Amino acid sequence: MNNEHFVVLGVARPRTSWLGDVGRWANSSMLPIEFIRCVSVDEARSRLHSDRRYSALLLGEDCAGVDRDIIETARDARCAPIVITDTTAHRDWENLGAVCTLTQPVTPEMLLAALREFAIGVDRRPASNPPATNVDDSAAGCLITVLGAGGTGTSTTAIAIASHLASPAPNAKSSGKRRVALVDASLNADQALLHDLGDVVPGLQELVDLHRTANPSLDDVRNHFWFSPRHGYDVLPGLRRHRDWSTLRRRTTLAALASIHRSYDVVVADVDSDFEGETETGSIDIEDRNLLAREFATNADVIVVTTRAGVSGLSRSLQILRDLIELGVDTERVLLVVLGAPRSTRHRSELSRTVRRLLNEAAPTRSIPTPVMVPIRRDFEPFIHDGTLPPRSALGSITSAVSELLQQLGPSDSPPVFQATPIAIIPGHLGRTA
Repeated sequence: MNNEHFVVLGVARPRTSWLGDVGRWANSSMLPIEFIRCVSVDEARSRLHSDRRYSALLLGEDCAGVDRDIIETARDARCAPIVITDTTAHRDWENLGAVCTLTQPVTPEMLLAALREFAIGVDRRPASNPPATNVDDSAAGCLITVLGAGGTGTSTTAIAIASHLASPAPNAKSSGKRRVALVDASLNADQALLHDLGDVVPGLQELVDLHRTANPSLDDVRNHFWFSPRHGYDVLPGLRRHRDWSTLRRRTTLAALASIHRSYDVVVADVDSDFEGETETGSIDIEDRNLLAREFATNADVIVVTTRAGVSGLSRSLQILRDLIELGVDTERVLLVVLGAPRSTRHRSELSRTVRRLLNEAAPTRSIPTPVMVPIRRDFEPFIHDGTLPPRSALGSITSAVSELLQQLGPSDSPPVFQATPIAIIPGHLGRTA
């Protein structure tokens, strides 16, 4: 008891009664705590990112900005998040990561009991870390990521793969149909246009926002998708504007991606090919902008890279392969698709050998499966214009190669875990301040 000393942060709406009560208990030494009152959730987040240790974070349920993100930030800082509610809690805060909830009116005995059970005194080191909340503890299914430079047919390829996987196999023993989803995770999203959805709400932003203060059910997640009867799968429209990436908070976005992966048997993601992060640029903003591409590429069972035949197309595809290697992706799961390939068998062989030789020079220990060569049909554009599925003969070689690679590799050794990883601060380094 004499060694107990807790440093507690508190944030709530102005003139909240319990906020003043805790301050008086601390000033009168009624409780062995040092209480720091924050004017906003952003101030609490900045304090948690500093090098000072805090025992607990008291959060008013009705305060603006109280969500999954601030709760996980407190957990990463080894600070126990405690939510104080009114007579009845409006959300399941403990399921969102809070260590406990206290119902008003809060008494000194209630607060001290919660601190003793969940918080860590500033003079003691934890025997073990607080139990982390894993947002992807029951993930199942397959994740296929399709990416490539702009104008190389990435979106069209994603449509073809999703439609092929949504159609039942001819020799399937089970009559059940697979749930297939196409997620538009590109910053310049155009799947809503290609599918002629007529509207883009709800979409990715609304689904991410749904995870701020709740763990939605699988049906709630699927309700944010649009069913495309022409293709046979569900579509999640992407960002409405390029700049809307700034509204996607990291932990909330990761929770939404995990829910998508749990809700469908197969997820096909249409993403960008920019994977730069804080390590390469020194900017956490750039890493947040590329969060969708980085997460979908890292956790994919198969990655399909689209490119165009030609000098510039091959150069760009090799750069993408190098970026994937730096990201830690196994190149055995990367399938290169060359659109607009020459029809001559000899020219195709030369193109395939060139890709392999250049990759071997850049990364001698890495190899990729045989690239898929796809000539572009002249009558392809009307299908895109009408929002209908292109004929199987147009992109059938891609879908066959993807199915064969999935069967050959099987599921990934480590299941996808869409979860933020704390970054260790190097001694003498300023670290992350905001």
